[in-house]
Amino acid sequence: MTSTPQGLTPRQARRLRMGIGAAAMTVMAVVLVRQLGDGSSLVSLGLYGAAFVLSGAVIEMSRRGRTRLGMAVLVTGFVLVLLAEWLLRSR
Repeated sequence: MTSTPQGLTPRQARRLRMGIGAAAMTVMAVVLVRQLGDGSSLVSLGLYGAAFVLSGAVIEMSRRGRTRLGMAVLVTGFVLVLLAEWLLRSR
């Protein structure tokens, strides 16, 4: 008897990626509140606010079954936000 390894079912993948999006949203909310307390620039706050909204969009995409697209958007968006934040701090 040979058994083939089973991956995640589509429903499990959606739930997992929705969970990742929710965790990212929580992290962005904490960072945004921390940035507000530090008196950061408005541009920096806008970047983290955009990342917060992006996390919500990923949750919605995952709910509708667009999990791979959602994860690509999440990773690309976060990389761009972190790059922009780094560029702002280096000025």
